[in-house]
Amino acid sequence: MASQEPTKSERAHNFMALMNRLRIIDDEAAEQALLDELSRPTRPFILSFLNAHAVNLGWNQPGMLEGLLLSDMVLRDGIGVKLGLKAFQRPFGLNMNGTDFIPKVARTFKGRKVALFGTRSPWLDNARRTLEEWGLNVVASQEGFDPPETYLRLAAETKPDLILMAMGMPKQEEVSVKLREALTHPVLIVNGGAILDYIGGKVPRAPVVMRKVGMEWLFRLAVEPKRLFSRYVLGIPIYFAHVAEVRRSGETGEPPGGRAVR
Repeated sequence: MASQEPTKSERAHNFMALMNRLRIIDDEAAEQALLDELSRPTRPFILSFLNAHAVNLGWNQPGMLEGLLLSDMVLRDGIGVKLGLKAFQRPFGLNMNGTDFIPKVARTFKGRKVALFGTRSPWLDNARRTLEEWGLNVVASQEGFDPPETYLRLAAETKPDLILMAMGMPKQEEVSVKLREALTHPVLIVNGGAILDYIGGKVPRAPVVMRKVGMEWLFRLAVEPKRLFSRYVLGIPIYFAHVAEVRRSGETGEPPGGRAVR
């Protein structure tokens, strides 16, 4: 039997559940402390990123939210979530977009083992060479279109210290949870979307000035208009319509402690 479509109240509740899962990073000192923390996992640990596109995907698909809500840590990615938090009078902190932050994380694993799961060749091969140039030991790399069992087997055989997932939503979140359940050694599992495409040179970065003012999405739209039209041209107004609906619902009360995360 098909799952019942969520009610308006359920959608608003799910939206705020995601916002309440965010780890807010206030400044550069807190970012450095976070890098130090992430570089020393004591168990299988999932790091994910929340952007406006993820919120839109989850609005009508509660199952899509599960991987994000089951993550051990969720960081704010992009200006859309920032403006949403401002609308709810919540702290928003630094923009911890994965395209900038994940390479910083990877560099803290210099000399240690990393597995790359996602995208396809030649971008995957390019990303592997780049990470090896950064000093990481790439022990596994696999395109992102195989069944979960393939990644579980590779991770169990190679026991990486870091796993970079680049399969897109919601597959990467689903596989990351399976990896956490299956693995027994300390490992940081990072859900990175298109991160291996960026590292592998498939997708260029926006000019620094556009990144600083939160307009990288506009550059990406210009570079990949066909793929990203629905995400940005249609998705941004839809996202802010969701924000408005949540505000009307009364579901925006502060989490315990008055911050998005302890």
